[in-house]
Amino acid sequence: MSTATASGDVEVRELPSVEILGVTVHAVSMKGAVYAIEGFIRDGGPSMVITADTSGIVLAQHDRQWMDIMNGANLVTPDSIGVVWAARRLGTPVRERVTGVDLMDILCSRASQKGYRVYLLGAAPGVAEQAAEKMQQRHPKLHVVGARHGFLSPDEEAEVVREIRSLGVDILFVAMGIPRQEKFIFEHLYEMAAKVSIGVGGSFDVWSGNVRRAPKFVRAMRLEWLWRLLLNPRKWRKALTLPQFIWLVVTRGRR
Repeated sequence: MSTATASGDVEVRELPSVEILGVTVHAVSMKGAVYAIEGFIRDGGPSMVITADTSGIVLAQHDRQWMDIMNGANLVTPDSIGVVWAARRLGTPVRERVTGVDLMDILCSRASQKGYRVYLLGAAPGVAEQAAEKMQQRHPKLHVVGARHGFLSPDEEAEVVREIRSLGVDILFVAMGIPRQEKFIFEHLYEMAAKVSIGVGGSFDVWSGNVRRAPKFVRAMRLEWLWRLLLNPRKWRKALTLPQFIWLVVTRGRR
């Protein structure tokens, strides 16, 4: 997959970036990420956006396909505080996290203003529909053209790919967990022909109201990862990737 170019004055490939353990992450703010994504929409795509967190980068150390997908994406944002820390340590300051859950909300706001066609794919049965309904309440003019769960048989997967293509989707949000969601997007990117496809992890659970997001003061203290772990102790394996990530950055730095 080749790197695409955003419309307007900014080429995404010319944005400041940093290589973190072999993964190139763009040093973008939320505003810059939204600007670039709207450029992809104007260009007509298809383009792929990845929000890179520490667990994803650690996983890429042992999954070559996933590493290649990350490095072939059109835009890779710094999703977690660990990635922001690593970028600064490696000499490329990053001002803020650009998380999937926040990016989804802001893009839905822009979609409601500009008429972008949005599709939600993923999470457990019923959750995508709930998230779509809540998003339409937050952004009354939002045009959600489809919402489906992510537990698909091969036949259902082929059906949903055809459906997305037929609907002329501008922004496709996929919530299947890292890296399954990105591998799904990569495999079907040109078949679906959505202008922009973004993996957003557990964002549907948050926006549907099924999972409570950390309060703002917890996020300000950079402890959202701990909040998620306390709410769902089964994610302890993912939490353990943070100290592993820090160790790798300290001992290996740039590749």
